[in-house]
Amino acid sequence: MTVYEVSIDIDIELAADYRAWLAGHVRELLALPGFVSAQVFEIEAETADPERVGLVVHYRLSNHEALVRYLAEHAPTMRAKADAHFLGRYSARRRVLNPLCEILADDSQ
Repeated sequence: MTVYEVSIDIDIELAADYRAWLAGHVRELLALPGFVSAQVFEIEAETADPERVGLVVHYRLSNHEALVRYLAEHAPTMRAKADAHFLGRYSARRRVLNPLCEILADDSQ
């Protein structure tokens, strides 16, 4: 499982419109091969910028090859769709998270 993380900062006056748009965008990505699930988070920052809202999306993909295929075949088109609606009013940073291990809470205590 590979996690593709997209961190977004959006102007506060567009935040509601962006969240509404993002829901459809996430569903569109989940329809692509290799995408398994997604979680959308709002950042609760101690020193939040009052003019911006921070969101993070974690896309889970079945494997790293699925991410490579997405980046080569679909990412430019998907990013252009965001730009068509919000160009200059948001920024996005991306990173890839590959799991090392999973540690679960011990419920026997």
